[in-house]
Amino acid sequence: MEPIRVVWGTGRAATEMASYDAALAAAGIENYNLVTVSSVIPDGATVKETGTAPDVGPVGDRLTVVQAHETVPVGSRDPACAGLAWATTDSGKGLFYEASGRDKSTVRGAVTEGITSGRGLRDWAFTDQTHRLAVADPDIETYTSAVVVAVYGESDPIL
Repeated sequence: MEPIRVVWGTGRAATEMASYDAALAAAGIENYNLVTVSSVIPDGATVKETGTAPDVGPVGDRLTVVQAHETVPVGSRDPACAGLAWATTDSGKGLFYEASGRDKSTVRGAVTEGITSGRGLRDWAFTDQTHRLAVADPDIETYTSAVVVAVYGESDPIL
């Protein structure tokens, strides 16, 4: 089984969508059609923080992800903050929890509180918990984006 890779990036551009695309490019996943799933990690999986994704398949393929993303507008004084927390068991199953916003401590608190709540809903023996934040300082001349994405294995053909 391919690992679930946690990747992240920030970007700036003249439009909101281009800024988001630039952040995806910094994470190495700009050339895929992202399909967002809820936040359950399959039994037997491994989660690895890689920062940037390797080549996970042909351009335009479908890529299964859990993602947090935030974009702030031109002239914002607030940063773009995205966060992802995860907790796993010895067998690999687990949970992700994502949050985004414009305050680093609020986003960190939201992912920590969310993953703690999710753990409480399950009768699993969790052995590991961590989180990753991406924070992009604003730029008065461009949109600014931050992403943190869990990439599930390899891509699949969309056609």
